[in-house]
Amino acid sequence: MSYAIGVSKPLSVYVETYGTGKVAEHILSEALQELMDLSPRGIREHLKLNRPIYARTSAYGHFGRAAEEDGGFSWERCDLVADLRKLRA
Repeated sequence: MSYAIGVSKPLSVYVETYGTGKVAEHILSEALQELMDLSPRGIREHLKLNRPIYARTSAYGHFGRAAEEDGGFSWERCDLVADLRKLRA
């Protein structure tokens, strides 16, 4: 995603699946923009990032770890998958 200062919506949304996708990247990009508010505020609210959950990311990294009950690692959630599949059908 690319943003401009003072503009809340992204100027562009680029999806790259490196050849592993079953749906064209431009379709995923459009669907993502429909399903989620991609403004900085929308992303923070959707992923609940305004909480002090970051200390645990300093040990053992943060990629590929399951979301925790208190919302830690919320960026690893797959909560939009069902909605994306509906758009594909």
